[in-house]
Amino acid sequence: MSDTPRRPKAVFLCDGNQIDRVYARGRKARVAELTDLYATVVSQAAFDEHADALADRQVVFSTWGMPRLREDQIDRLRSLEVVFYAAGSVKHFAEPYLARGIAVVSAWAANAVPVAEFALAQILLACKGYFRNATAVTSPEGYRSARAAEARGVFGETVALIGAGMIGRRLIELLKPFTLNVAAVDPFLSDADAAALGVAKVSLEQAFAEALVVSNHLPNLPELRGVLNEPLLASMRPGATFINTGRGAQVDEAALAKVFAARPDLTALLDVTFPEPPEADSPLYRLPNVRISTHIAGSLGDEVVRMADWMIDEFLAFRCGRPLRYAVTAEQLRTMA
Repeated sequence: MSDTPRRPKAVFLCDGNQIDRVYARGRKARVAELTDLYATVVSQAAFDEHADALADRQVVFSTWGMPRLREDQIDRLRSLEVVFYAAGSVKHFAEPYLARGIAVVSAWAANAVPVAEFALAQILLACKGYFRNATAVTSPEGYRSARAAEARGVFGETVALIGAGMIGRRLIELLKPFTLNVAAVDPFLSDADAAALGVAKVSLEQAFAEALVVSNHLPNLPELRGVLNEPLLASMRPGATFINTGRGAQVDEAALAKVFAARPDLTALLDVTFPEPPEADSPLYRLPNVRISTHIAGSLGDEVVRMADWMIDEFLAFRCGRPLRYAVTAEQLRTMA
C-alpha cells in the first residue's frame, strides 16, 4: 500500500479576483499541487453552470466573496466534506453547511494577528501620550506645552480589553513582555481562564474608570449596539485613551463626540465607525483628540496571504486525518462577529 497522502477533489468557490489576491505568492499553485483541483474558479453567478461537475468535490477553498448558496445549491455538492475559508467571520454563510455535517474552517485566528498587532502599537503609543503630544505640536508654543504635559508611560499602568475572544487573547499574549496590568471584560471568560491568561476580570464600569487605555474587541452582535455609552466614556481617567478596532455600532458615537469635545485630555483612536465612513457632518472629523483610520487593523496587503497559509495547513491536517484546529462549531457561530 502506498504511503502517499490522498489528493482530495477540490474547488475554489469564490470571486476569482479575491482568490488571486489571498491565495497569492504561489498559494494557489500549492493548492493545485496538493489536491485534484477543479480547473475553474467558480463564482456565485457561475455556480449552476458548474454544479453537476462539482458533485464529486470533497473540499472547497474560499475567502472574502464566498457565494451565499441556496439550500438546494448546497445539496448539489453531494460529496463536500469541508470548506476552508481564508478570511474571518463565517457567520454569513456557514449555518447550512454545518447543519449538513460539512465542516467549516475559518482563518479568523489568522485575521486576529494583524488586529492585535495594530492594537498593541496603539496601546504602547497611547501610554507614552504620543497622540495627544503630536497633535499639540503645531508651533513652538505648542511644542513647549506638549513637552510640559506629562504622560504616564509604559510601566505599571492598566490596560483594559473589552472582549477576550480570539483578538483579545492574541493581544493579551502580545502585551505580556511589557510591564502593564491587563484587565479584561468578558462574561464568557471564566475565572480559571482569566488566571491562566494572567488578566484581571473587571466590569465595564471598572474598565473605563480605572484603565489608562481601553481597547474594544467585542464581537459584532446586535445586542451589543451602543453598549459603550456616555456614562462609561465620561468616567475615563484624565489623559486616558479609547481604542476601537471592534465595531463602530458598539459605541454611542454621539455621546463620544459630546464627551471628547468637553474632555480634550482624552484621546479616541477609531479604526471603525458607524457608518463607515462617518456622515459628512459628523463632529468626529472636527475633534482634534479623535483620530479616525479607515478600518485598516485587519488583514490587508501582504497580510492576507497568511490566511491562505493557515487554511492550507488546516487542509494538510484534514488530508492526514488529524483534528482541525480552526473548525467553527454551531455554538461558536452564535457568538462570532
